[in-house]
Amino acid sequence: MSTPNEQRAGTPPAPESRHYHELAKERIAGGVNSNVRLSASPICFVSGKGCRLTDVDGNVYIDYALGMGPNILGHAPPAVTGEVSRTLDIGQLFAGQHPLELELANKFCSCVKSAELVRFGLSGSEMVQAAMRVARAYTVRPEVIKFEGHYHGWFDNILINNSGPVADEDDPLPRPHYLQSAGQSPQASADVAVLPWNDFEAIDRYVSANASKIAAIITEPVMLNTGGILPKQDYLQHLRRVTKAHNIVLIFDEVITGFRVALGGAQELYDVEPDLSVFAKALGAGFPVSALAGRREIMELFADGRVNHSGTYNANLVSISAALAGLRELSADNQAAYKRLNALGGTLMEGIAAAARQYGADLQISGLPSAFHTCFASHPIHDYTSYSRADHNRLGLFLAALLEGGVRPTGRGTWFVSTAHTNSDIASTLEAVGQALKRCV
Repeated sequence: MSTPNEQRAGTPPAPESRHYHELAKERIAGGVNSNVRLSASPICFVSGKGCRLTDVDGNVYIDYALGMGPNILGHAPPAVTGEVSRTLDIGQLFAGQHPLELELANKFCSCVKSAELVRFGLSGSEMVQAAMRVARAYTVRPEVIKFEGHYHGWFDNILINNSGPVADEDDPLPRPHYLQSAGQSPQASADVAVLPWNDFEAIDRYVSANASKIAAIITEPVMLNTGGILPKQDYLQHLRRVTKAHNIVLIFDEVITGFRVALGGAQELYDVEPDLSVFAKALGAGFPVSALAGRREIMELFADGRVNHSGTYNANLVSISAALAGLRELSADNQAAYKRLNALGGTLMEGIAAAARQYGADLQISGLPSAFHTCFASHPIHDYTSYSRADHNRLGLFLAALLEGGVRPTGRGTWFVSTAHTNSDIASTLEAVGQALKRCV
């Protein structure tokens, strides 16, 4: 796992990380710049290279958080950083167009079958807003359906029911709203209906009674913000059939899955073409960039100015050059990167499952080789309700033990694999998994 000059990661946070965190709290609210990091171990990292991170105490970690998913090529991939470096002397923002925008748009649309037109931004959260806005304009209807446990960004109108109280199966539809933040406006989400995911009957019943007011259905095609839950067989296809039948816009939130699970996203894997799709994270290979893409007749509403989508930093040279370099790497050599990701991730998933069997642990692994989730549960997990019954306390102990052993998944138990990981890294990781399970069984 470590070279002779590297320290093994001790019980985090180590002294210098603790010291840094106390200093940071004096000037940065909570010592962090995203609330997602509030619950994580407050480690201060000084560098990342390939699949490894080094903290201020010299501890080295095999990283499966990968910036919460974006670093699909690993940290500081030369093919991407080299292209970005070449743009720095050209300029950063022109308040106008530059040739790289069209080059990236052509490359993007050649990868994503459903993408006839595209717009670029900086974050997934903002592009979800653009998607919902243009869907309402296109249909001239107000309501958007989202699903329990799905996360579509931190804005008031959509930050509901991704966590919180668990509904019973016979509770009424749509579900009561559960706001996720103090200060959140209850009125902002008044035109969002929350339904259980992977439930054919629920979508049929609600849509048939309310189709005339529904503008869009937004869904993660794979539920990677909660539990790595795969769609049931034919579920995404069913959503496509229902939305087409009622002239409802189907939006895939591929912020995590896009360019990670396949070059064409989860929609390629499941052979479903949504009307609109949101991409971010892996699109920039670690740099901030996002995209909204989809059917020409819908996206043209931006083109004629009827629907506003703006942003000072949209299509800045650094972000666009990074995304273009990343897509070139991912598509090169007949998509060799995905063959590598699937092989490494498959070996890792199988190894974790084997270790769980060896130690008699009810550890479940769900998801896809390049992005999966681990949790402790003895029952099948297919939606937010079943995921909520998993043993989250034991998962926390397992993740803490892994971190102590120099292996770093995300704090919620999601594992992202990069092309920078090696078979040796996987072997070392599985050794740490075995040691961690010993302490959790």
